[in-house]
Amino acid sequence: MYRKVIAPSVLAASLLLVIPASAASSVQGAPGIGDSYYPESGNGGYDVSHYDLRLQYQPKTDLLEGTATLLTTAKQDLSRFNLDFGLKVSEIRVNGAKAKFATSGAHELEVTPAQPLAKGKQATVVVKYAGKPSEFKIDGWSAWQRTPDGGIAAQEPDSAVWWFPSNDHPLDKATFDISINVPDGTQAISNGVLQSQTSKLGWTRYNWRSNKPQATYLATLAIGKFDITTDKTASGLPILNAYSRDLGDNAGAARASVERTGEVAEWLESVFGPYPFNALGGYVPNVPTGFALETQTRPFYSPRQFANGANVSVVVHELAHQWYGDSVSVDNWKDIWVNEGFARYSQWLWSEKEGEGTAQELAQWAYDTRPAEDPFWQVKPGDPGAENQFHGAVYDRGAIAIQALRNEVGDEKFFQILKGWPTERAYGNAKVGDFVRYAEKISNKPLAQLFDTWLYTPGKPAFGAPAAKPGARAQAPAKPAVEPKSWKKIAATNNIHEH
Repeated sequence: MYRKVIAPSVLAASLLLVIPASAASSVQGAPGIGDSYYPESGNGGYDVSHYDLRLQYQPKTDLLEGTATLLTTAKQDLSRFNLDFGLKVSEIRVNGAKAKFATSGAHELEVTPAQPLAKGKQATVVVKYAGKPSEFKIDGWSAWQRTPDGGIAAQEPDSAVWWFPSNDHPLDKATFDISINVPDGTQAISNGVLQSQTSKLGWTRYNWRSNKPQATYLATLAIGKFDITTDKTASGLPILNAYSRDLGDNAGAARASVERTGEVAEWLESVFGPYPFNALGGYVPNVPTGFALETQTRPFYSPRQFANGANVSVVVHELAHQWYGDSVSVDNWKDIWVNEGFARYSQWLWSEKEGEGTAQELAQWAYDTRPAEDPFWQVKPGDPGAENQFHGAVYDRGAIAIQALRNEVGDEKFFQILKGWPTERAYGNAKVGDFVRYAEKISNKPLAQLFDTWLYTPGKPAFGAPAAKPGARAQAPAKPAVEPKSWKKIAATNNIHEH
């Protein structure tokens, strides 16, 4: 037998001829997307354009089984990429071929496709998995809440890792199809519009579609026994609200609040411009938590939000987020003010509309009732730190900053800014600085110093009502000694995002 001996240099050269250039240059995607507060959130190297989730859930055992299909595009030549996920995975396929996978860190799923992914090319990633979401913990904590008749996923800044694999950061938004199979007599609520509902062999499948870009933490799933109401807005948008059947004494107040969703949304359109999504609603499951969350098109409300009676102010807050937070999302979690400052200010505007205290009076009260030595004034709403991401200062000092802007530029320009921003940045992401520059452009005024004072400088700044313009009717001075009528209702939502 004759064997030809190939010199090492010749062998190396011949191998280069058969290895694609993309494989030779491909690298591993980063395990984080680059967030300054949460370095492990999200992943680098690719974008997701669509999630198709086909799920089955058994409330009695908390067993969730799923097949997730992700439509992705590589942003670089990738030899490996990460997904954020916590349940047990049985198989992953990339472009139809089985891929190797391993776990690392708290929620990293490392995927090595059979063939490297080329920059700019689309890839389909299919993940099969099963597990009990309530048993998966990160630092002893879970975003999945079991209820007497099911379970829910609603949490910020993370909830996706408990029920579907994803690129879990607001920078990578996608559309969603969520299909959930549950035992007959149980319902499944999610984002967007219910496309269909079918029953077979003792199980009912609900198919939901959210057709506009959606951050992963804004995807929600609620399984249980609900009373459901439906309606439409004047413009024809479908409204679906759901209430657990065992809310006890909070049931009436919850309904009296959430059933005003259509009315509140129509008013918010007059302030922020056209509603950006294809559906409206809200849901109140039987959970012990006290927070609420702006899950896209269908906010989540804890029953405790209504423990002291109806509170439409919390509905105003979460629906305002559909513009400020959901359509226009944070670029980095340090930019949380572009969400929460405006959602709180919307509560002040609602109070103004209802004749229960103007935004100026509420801002003045929030300012006057906190002395200069209060630690409240040391938190910087424009970059509060991960430990203070949902601190009261992000809400109230953040909203005072918005009133200071209104006082500086006048109502005409101010409301032009409020309405124009969600339209200009629709379905995208933004930094605090982006809003500052936009406000300067619309008002034609230098505003950097104003925002620096209120959002980035520790200490209690000077604040007061705007001076009347020459010839204008003088504005009635705020009366800080008199608490605005709406203050207690608004203050009752101060724990709105304390998770």
